[in-house]
Amino acid sequence: MSPTTSGSTEEERQRLPARVPRRVSRIVEAARIDLAAIHAAWMALAFPREFVGEHAVVENWTPRTRRGLAAFRAWAALGVLVLVVLYPLNVVGLATRYYARRLDRTSASLGVAGVVGLSLLAWGVLTAATYVSPIAFEGFVAVAIAGVVATASAVCALYFSRRGGRASTVALGYPFGVTALFLPPVVAALYSPTLAAFVFPRSESLAIWILDNLLSVGGLAAFIRASYELEGLAYVGMWFGIAVPLGWGLGLLVTYANAVRPAEAEAVYGAR
Repeated sequence: MSPTTSGSTEEERQRLPARVPRRVSRIVEAARIDLAAIHAAWMALAFPREFVGEHAVVENWTPRTRRGLAAFRAWAALGVLVLVVLYPLNVVGLATRYYARRLDRTSASLGVAGVVGLSLLAWGVLTAATYVSPIAFEGFVAVAIAGVVATASAVCALYFSRRGGRASTVALGYPFGVTALFLPPVVAALYSPTLAAFVFPRSESLAIWILDNLLSVGGLAAFIRASYELEGLAYVGMWFGIAVPLGWGLGLLVTYANAVRPAEAEAVYGAR
């Protein structure tokens, strides 16, 4: 090892301990600001805000009676409980926004034609590799169809996320993006016994849990069980039915995260 290499390595080791605390402190500071913003918004639902310049400072307002002070403190304490529920959702929304924007930048640089071409190239290579491999012909068909589904869903996600504003992105862009991830293995499982043995039993277990827990109100689960059988294309319909509300949920979480911490604030807090 040359002296130059050894010196640079030693330099990096000396700088590393200093980097970690700074990054941790930025994360802690960003979390503190997020929590303060959410709690201030909660307090503003029941108590007026005072303004100092352009900034709302709810902490400056104090009730003038003991009853008002007790109500103020009780509402503030309830807000802490609300934070326990809302802040983890904010973190999920920020993480989703971060990865969604990375994908968006990549797709923007490629364009629609680039996204289609790259997807077709990747799935085409996999399909060709499957064709020349000793795997059964059904496996080749499975990979080819999964590629078509993934490409179509990715193009739809890109189109709807760029067609309009936040509404079209949440309503259509995110669901198609999740569909591009969920549906290809399910479609492939329809044609591959090996993949079917892995995907379908787990899909059935998930369907039972959803019916027993999320859709057990108003006899909805009993109606679905009596009207539909989970076989064949029903698996595709099931996962599409999961992808759409999950996409809506992720889109709403990103919208919520944008309200708590606008995108331009990330550069200030170093939260990228």
